[in-house]
Amino acid sequence: MADGPNSQPNDHPGQIVLVLQGGGALGSYQAGVYEALHEAGIEPDWIIGTSIGAINASLIAGNPPEQRVERLREFWKRMEQKPPFTVPGAWPGFHDALGYWTTLMRGIPGFFTPNPFAHVGLDYPLGADQVGYYSTGALEQTLLQLVDFSLVNRCTPRLTVGAAHLRTSQMRYFDSRDHNIDVKHVMASGALPPAFPPVRIDGELYWDGGILSNTPTEAVFDDNPRKNSLIFAVHMWNPAGSEPQTMAEVLNRHKDIQYSSRIASHIARQQQTHRLRHIITELTSLLPNDVRQQPAVKTMTAYGCFTRMHVVRLLAPQLERENYTKDVDFSPSGISQRWHAGYAHTRRMLERRPWIGSFDPLAGVILHEEDHSLPVATG
Repeated sequence: MADGPNSQPNDHPGQIVLVLQGGGALGSYQAGVYEALHEAGIEPDWIIGTSIGAINASLIAGNPPEQRVERLREFWKRMEQKPPFTVPGAWPGFHDALGYWTTLMRGIPGFFTPNPFAHVGLDYPLGADQVGYYSTGALEQTLLQLVDFSLVNRCTPRLTVGAAHLRTSQMRYFDSRDHNIDVKHVMASGALPPAFPPVRIDGELYWDGGILSNTPTEAVFDDNPRKNSLIFAVHMWNPAGSEPQTMAEVLNRHKDIQYSSRIASHIARQQQTHRLRHIITELTSLLPNDVRQQPAVKTMTAYGCFTRMHVVRLLAPQLERENYTKDVDFSPSGISQRWHAGYAHTRRMLERRPWIGSFDPLAGVILHEEDHSLPVATG
């Protein structure tokens, strides 16, 4: 691939944040996004991930910059699932379907393997740490081979992974700024039920964070203290879609709606909230100094700020013949096409640099989106 566009430090209006959504096999798109950023000389200060996003995030944070793309390639190469055989002249989609059923029946070496006891019966006692149709012990070994967690805990970049607390259904963000992150935290973030068993951390069980918040941009908005940020929010599930005409299209659209996590309404609320913060700060500047010093006034004006966050939303495209099994499409072609799409989308966004320019001074959250009417070379 050609060298990416050059970026200068003053092109970045604050810390660089990479937010990676959950989505199984769709996560190869995120690897392409990172490769384009890396080629442009843009390394994240903070990476936030859920599920496969947490895995990709750990591969980036747990390796030195010059090895990150190589480690991502190694991981996704290990994830490739090829059909056990081919049938010349088979109907379109036959080999995709064969690969899907092969993945469900055999798992993926280096990721997950079937748990035979889970098929004995729904009431068969497996134990709280083993309740899943597959075992993810292979993934743990893969991550330990490819991720240096001592590097992760140096907090450069900062790593945050989201998981769902099983007992209370509360979202928990494990943050390397606050405590050490190890392989169990990443595993917990990707423990999607009922396929994968929960992961125990400090005596408590956690499931995949995507079942509560699959788009963890909220971690940036809620951070304390808030900072000016350029946020690359990488999404794999399309919040917009057409009316389904078949049951397969129903299943596909259902997944998109479920895992896109209401991102449009979430961003709209954050835009409103941050606009109000800017208004509070503007109004505070109009108060006499003696009034601003009053304790009650200080408490109220503390809600204001002038922090500005540019959110660059990158959305994985729908591939030809894509359907509701897309998040289990670990075929070499599916992985390659999504990787190349993420790379192409990001290069195009970096060439535009929409975060450079003049903006409404009261705007605290500004959304920039890719123009998906333009063609993308998927290789």
